[in-house]
Amino acid sequence: MQQFFNPFRRMFFKKMAMGGAVSLGIPRIIQEAYAAGKPAKISLSKDDVILFQGDSITDAGRSKDSSEPNQAKTLGTGYAFMAGSELLFRHPDKNLKVHNKGISGNKVYQLAERWEAEAISLKPNVVSILIGVNDFWHTLTSNYTGTVQTYHNDLDALLKRTKKQLPGVKLIIGEPFAVAGIKAVDAKWYPAFDEYRRAARTLADRHGAVFIPYQTVFDKAQKLAPGVYWTHDGVHPSVAGSRLMAGAWLEAVK
Repeated sequence: MQQFFNPFRRMFFKKMAMGGAVSLGIPRIIQEAYAAGKPAKISLSKDDVILFQGDSITDAGRSKDSSEPNQAKTLGTGYAFMAGSELLFRHPDKNLKVHNKGISGNKVYQLAERWEAEAISLKPNVVSILIGVNDFWHTLTSNYTGTVQTYHNDLDALLKRTKKQLPGVKLIIGEPFAVAGIKAVDAKWYPAFDEYRRAARTLADRHGAVFIPYQTVFDKAQKLAPGVYWTHDGVHPSVAGSRLMAGAWLEAVK
């Protein structure tokens, strides 16, 4: 039977293919970002307590008035909320408890100052830490005198303390990241900021933590949309950037 050319049918399938390519692009970007490190993934168990810790990127406007887990207001509006809500959706049988204790502006030493009350006391089985951008950024804007060695030593000490006080804890270390050329992130950041990224990866390896390669994820995501789509100031993610981060975080968990 002769088939007649149908331009509308062809256009329909072309649009479908383009949409599919974009939707498949993000998972592929995340998988490629992880590929070089070949990380082990964290397994979640029934009744696990999962703690997100860090600075404003983790905080994301969360309410500080309650310490209840699994609540939208206490998880904020960023990647911790998005990743946490997906975990709760995927694992209704596990009775997971998800906390977000990130605080805007924090550097590693400030995490350490509140670690007993806002980490150890929660008895988490999984501790996810994203910290480091302020340890560098504030040297440019806030007269902070810490160095990359300060960052390395402070984070190393915090991880040692966590493992000692929480035997068997499963650690996730997020890579500090920045998107160059957008508002706050200019030429002054480089190459110094890259040393903080390397320090985070070194410590993740040393302490047996899963490392989330956020910088590579954001670099690769700019093949699909410009950097300003993913972050409005080069540091803090947009809604799309937060979802990108949540996808990368979830890749670290079985």
